[in-house]
Amino acid sequence: MGILQEDVVVISKGEKPGESTVITVNCPDKAGLGCDLCRVILLFGLSICKGDGQTDGKWCYIVFWVVGKPSTRWNLLKQRLLEVCPSYFSTSEIDFYKPENQQPRPPDVFLLKFWCSYDYEGLLHDVTEVLCELELTIERVKVSTAPDGRVMDLFYITDTRELLRTKMRQEETIHYLKNVLGKALINCEIELAGPEFTACSQGSPFLPSAITEDMFSLELPNDHRSGFLAHNPVSVTVDNAFSPSHTLVKILCKDHKGLIYDITRTLKDYNIQISYGRFFASRKGNCEVDLFLMQADGKKIVDPNKQNALCSRLRMELLRPLRLAVVSRGPDTELLVANPVELSGRGRPLVFHDITLALKNLNTPIFSVEIGRHVIHDREWEVYRILLEGDGLPVSRNKIEEGVRKVLMGWE
Repeated sequence: MGILQEDVVVISKGEKPGESTVITVNCPDKAGLGCDLCRVILLFGLSICKGDGQTDGKWCYIVFWVVGKPSTRWNLLKQRLLEVCPSYFSTSEIDFYKPENQQPRPPDVFLLKFWCSYDYEGLLHDVTEVLCELELTIERVKVSTAPDGRVMDLFYITDTRELLRTKMRQEETIHYLKNVLGKALINCEIELAGPEFTACSQGSPFLPSAITEDMFSLELPNDHRSGFLAHNPVSVTVDNAFSPSHTLVKILCKDHKGLIYDITRTLKDYNIQISYGRFFASRKGNCEVDLFLMQADGKKIVDPNKQNALCSRLRMELLRPLRLAVVSRGPDTELLVANPVELSGRGRPLVFHDITLALKNLNTPIFSVEIGRHVIHDREWEVYRILLEGDGLPVSRNKIEEGVRKVLMGWE
């Protein structure tokens, strides 16, 4: 079975403006490959409008039709997609259901700290956009504003390119930040993070109990026909009669940013293989998904309890892929956003980028930020706590929640 490495991932850009770009992946299979590919596509800010793929458990062929942006770096995207594809030399050794014996070494975490002489609306988003452009992943953030208006920001970051130990890479990062921050920047430093990163990762030990119960519930609300959920209906059905060897799961829902990622990460966490899948999103934003699934033992999902559990989790993940609340914190207003962490330990891409973009669009100043991880209801969550300026918010709390939700879900 011979295939050239340049044929593992093929990107065919649309010939006319507005046409979809077609991404074809032809490689050995592995557990969670679909999730990993969708995560990379989401990380590059692309929307999947159509998808088709199949696998025999050893080799897979997947096609994505995506909508990009003029600034999309297609060559870099291809490189990142190749990195999550198993080597085609290893096909004889694939065991889909066994975890890899050699886990990759966790990336080094660096502390980027800088001081600004004054704050301005959109500062955090401008910094976040630069870091995303440089492929620096934000792991944690601590932001604070002094009474005199000066800003100190601490970004704990990892480098996709694994070059941040070098002087050249650090100078490149600082140069980009100076260009975007201009005269506001007082000083900027990058160093290897120490034990304080572990302490920062835990986040504040206190989350309001009322928020915790509702925000992190793994059950659908009793009355999910009203409010936000009424405008985002989800249907998940199971059919074991259609195929002799697979369970067919049909999903009908409204499209949102990262929808296929949310489906594939859920199935990856359940250790369920997608043998064949088809996805289509209409111009009106309605989605149809057909998935032919097998359990880890290669059999159908016939246990009614397992079927109900899977359907309930898929409904929840598609109705509430992110949790959002705007609450009082003393005299101030706090925005809380949370997303589930994959069992592999990875959080959802671009969440902080989208939060800061939404607040910049709403002209809403940020006073402080804390990002940490919490285990709630036996599940790990990445929680973003953004403290907003208390006096004279330019828009109401409902407008803040609505504006942030629209950007996070791709409905803006």
